[in-house]
Amino acid sequence: MKIAILSTNAELYSTRRLVEAIKQKGHKAVVIDHTKCFVMIEGGKPSIVYKGKAIKGVDAIIPRIGTSVTAFGCAVVRQFELMKIFTTVKSQAIVRSRDKLRSMQVLARSGVDVPKTVFAKNPTQVTELIHHVGGPPVIIKLLEGTQGVGVVLAETIKTAKSTIEAFYGLRANFLIQEYIAESKGADIRAFVIGNKVVAAMKRQGAESDFRSNLHRGGEGFKITLTEEEEQTAIAAAKALGVRIAGVDLLQSDRGPLVMEVNSSPGLQGIEEISGVDVASLIVSYIEEKIVTDEGDTVGV
Repeated sequence: MKIAILSTNAELYSTRRLVEAIKQKGHKAVVIDHTKCFVMIEGGKPSIVYKGKAIKGVDAIIPRIGTSVTAFGCAVVRQFELMKIFTTVKSQAIVRSRDKLRSMQVLARSGVDVPKTVFAKNPTQVTELIHHVGGPPVIIKLLEGTQGVGVVLAETIKTAKSTIEAFYGLRANFLIQEYIAESKGADIRAFVIGNKVVAAMKRQGAESDFRSNLHRGGEGFKITLTEEEEQTAIAAAKALGVRIAGVDLLQSDRGPLVMEVNSSPGLQGIEEISGVDVASLIVSYIEEKIVTDEGDTVGV
């Protein structure tokens, strides 16, 4: 079997580990920079050109699409879908998961618990919005932010108003979200493959930083999830149609709350901290599903 990894950098940890796992299982691995592909649209003959040649012989793809190229990356993944090539995450699921507002709406509709969130366009009563999510303090989060960038903790109404006014001045879209104090600057990353959590870790934010992202100096610890946390992570991934997902959870007094479902989760932190060979499990999933692709549930 020939498996292609869509990645802009073959030297990234996640890409290298996937290549290793594919080869160890006796398959052929290729890395394709999706930003350098040409999508050829022709009636009944969808194709993709890479390095001057039409891509042929690929049995499955593993998309590793960065947020900065979501639209184009998804167009390439969609073209592979039209070519009847199996993908570990479908284009629609990537788009759905990248839109923070849309993903929150889909999760809430599916009965998955999320932090109280409010979204408004040019509101005249900022104080009212803040109180609707139980603040202050509140979290103000850019819709297009990633890895903790564009996420602000506003501890007072004055700070919240100033931040909101600044974002409006930049014409940026953002959410106002309740602050879960009992999480104490920590969250859980649950790695879901299919209908199972295969690995998990708890991430604690650096001192004086409420964000727990490892990229921002947070620490990771191995953790065993409760049954409720496992089921919440699985339900969140299923609701958004993301077959291989990094689900971020907050531990709250009312149970686990889903912050985000990542459709291109990194492997380094989760593998090193949990000790689980996640890359090999992804390849095993492809082996199981390559013939019976069940598809994704369509969301809004």
